Amino acid sequence: MKIKTLPLGPIQANCYLISDNDGNCLIIDPGEQPEKIVEAVEAANLKPLAILLTHAHFDHIGALEPIRNRYDIPVYIHKDENLWLRNPELNGSAKYPMLPPVVCALADKTIEREGTMQVGPFEFEVLHTPGHSPGSVSYVFHENRFVIVGDTLFRQGVGRTDLPGGNTHQLLTAIEQKLLSLDEDYKVYPGHGPKTTPKDEMDSNPFLNGF
Repeated sequence: MKIKTLPLGPIQANCYLISDNDGNCLIIDPGEQPEKIVEAVEAANLKPLAILLTHAHFDHIGALEPIRNRYDIPVYIHKDENLWLRNPELNGSAKYPMLPPVVCALADKTIEREGTMQVGPFEFEVLHTPGHSPGSVSYVFHENRFVIVGDTLFRQGVGRTDLPGGNTHQLLTAIEQKLLSLDEDYKVYPGHGPKTTPKDEMDSNPFLNGF
């Protein structure tokens, strides 16, 4: 399995292209610059099957409609944030008057519970990891030993909790119980910045002292 990281937009949110040896592809968090996503997909001859969203903040959904429409593929999001897709106040785009408000159609599929999901040939586990936002989720690909965590956990940092629905206790609990409980060598791919591992964050993340 291949993982392509595309830092997009003024906040450099990471969009991920997850592909298998047959060229099937999942697009995770198409945040901005749809032309760059299309260029990367087509340069590698990938066949997008779905868009997975870790959460509904504007910097992770800004290119959602162009990508959904180009490839005619379903969008998945946690049920607690489906309505955020069309609400600039909730998705945060209204806070930045220099940017156009982000208003998307609702998702085709809502994630109702944790557990195993199958999209085409891809099988992964969905973990509900709230705190940065109520419907934040992480996608764990156990066979290949990596997890896409959105803005829940970063290298040397954690997600902010001062946005609508944020909750510091929920965030730290989700990190401790669901992300740091993964095997130490799993690769953790965050919504911004470089990848890390549970071991590295337990050892040196200043926000997680004592975990």
